Amino acid sequence: MVRRDLEARYKGSVLGNLWPLLNQIAQLLIYTYVFSFVLKVKLTLKGLPENNFTFGLWLFAGLLPWIAFSGGLIQSATSIVGQPNLVKKVVFPLGLLPLVPIVSAFIESAFGLIVLIVFVAFTSHTLHPTLALLPLIWLPQLLLTAGLGYLAAGVTVFLRDIPQTICVLLNIWMYMTPIIYPATSIPEGWRNWIFWLNPLTAIVEVYRDLIINGEVTHWGEWGVSSLIALVIFCIGLWCYRRLRPAFADVL
Repeated sequence: MVRRDLEARYKGSVLGNLWPLLNQIAQLLIYTYVFSFVLKVKLTLKGLPENNFTFGLWLFAGLLPWIAFSGGLIQSATSIVGQPNLVKKVVFPLGLLPLVPIVSAFIESAFGLIVLIVFVAFTSHTLHPTLALLPLIWLPQLLLTAGLGYLAAGVTVFLRDIPQTICVLLNIWMYMTPIIYPATSIPEGWRNWIFWLNPLTAIVEVYRDLIINGEVTHWGEWGVSSLIALVIFCIGLWCYRRLRPAFADVL
């Protein structure tokens, strides 16, 4: 189903599955221009030169998990209402439907991740051994996306405003996460709240630790974000299972 979903998205296009990478690079160029050239945001990263290209690598490392998270969540919200024929099949495992767009978005982000790792290795002339720890950060990212995806997919069957609401909330959520600005820019009074209560903050920062810095400085925040992601996944799955028996009747 994931393979079919990826093929169907860009069927008939000349570039095919290169489009996700081009979309990621387009966002990267826009944010790099605004924050590095216009607003003159400066970064100093160990082992990398202090220039706009370095800022772009740092920014891309934060954008990749966000793009996978937001894209998967938005598409999973309509995964049930968009396929009523499958919902009405008694033998079909409905628990798979919200997961398909989430896994697809994660795979699409992997193209950008490979490009990022190559450029970081080219710039710093080394491959950090911490790259082997990437699965540790993928786990809370997927749990968080799947939990919210299950909840959104189930509720959307009964309330069709949910996908539009999610888009609005994601816009707010993105600017509450240090993706396009460094965490040091957050006022000290708010910084701990953003780090400990926003699981995406820890995910983004650990991505940068593993890929760019070559060392992990946010183990505590990672542990808390993993716990939050697990709780959200359990709640989302529980709500989805409670609502599932009524899907066919409503659709």
